[in-house]
Amino acid sequence: MATAVQRLFPTLSPAQIARIAAHGRTRRVEPGEVLVEASAPIARFYVVVSGELEGVRAAGSNVERVAVLGPGQFTGELTLLSGRRALARIRASAAGEVIGVDREQAMALVQTDAELGEILMRAFILRRVEMVARGVGDLVLVGSSHCAGTLRVKEFLTRNGQPHSYLTSTPTLRSRSSSIASTSP
Repeated sequence: MATAVQRLFPTLSPAQIARIAAHGRTRRVEPGEVLVEASAPIARFYVVVSGELEGVRAAGSNVERVAVLGPGQFTGELTLLSGRRALARIRASAAGEVIGVDREQAMALVQTDAELGEILMRAFILRRVEMVARGVGDLVLVGSSHCAGTLRVKEFLTRNGQPHSYLTSTPTLRSRSSSIASTSP
């Protein structure tokens, strides 16, 4: 039985990689090369042929490593198919080779290859569910846990699978917010 990490980041067989390669473009990557920038629209996903990719997120002034992908593993989650912005930066952590598959080809692949479609969609959905469960996202909801409006927005975001974090409003936070609001034009 596969572990949670193996379900989130499955490793494709050489035959599966060859089928994906028919839909994409193979290229070399160098350490530090950014393939996907956080907050930019996702144009493609990548399959690691050799080398290593890492997903990183800015966490305040620190950089948090979210995932490390080796040969046979692939980037991406539901934002690829929905056309939303990336939630993490994907960069090469070691020299190697990747197959880049653009969004349109990825959608065609999911629709025409049942085996690969199932593997990709399962991983994309599980990755999104994991982000929602961990509160990882580019949206921060600030409000009182006693406010019906805040709770409605929080429920809406959760129901619609939008990763977000939630900060409970405190007197200190409210006073900072009002001072920022009063200085804004």
